[in-house]
Amino acid sequence: MNAFKPWHILVLAVVFLVLFGAKRLPDSARALGRSLRIFKSEVHEMNEDDNKRDKKPDSSSEK
Repeated sequence: MNAFKPWHILVLAVVFLVLFGAKRLPDSARALGRSLRIFKSEVHEMNEDDNKRDKKPDSSSEK
């Protein structure tokens, strides 16, 4: 019911353009993309570390 409609996206685009200006908008989008890429890689590394820890046998229980 409260889904975004095409005109909502258009209004948001105009607001961003007015707030940041045409010159700073590409730089802001580029910085956001870099941040998301770094965040995704960190989450991926955390998941890999958890998987390695789960697969590693517990040496204290073998005694």
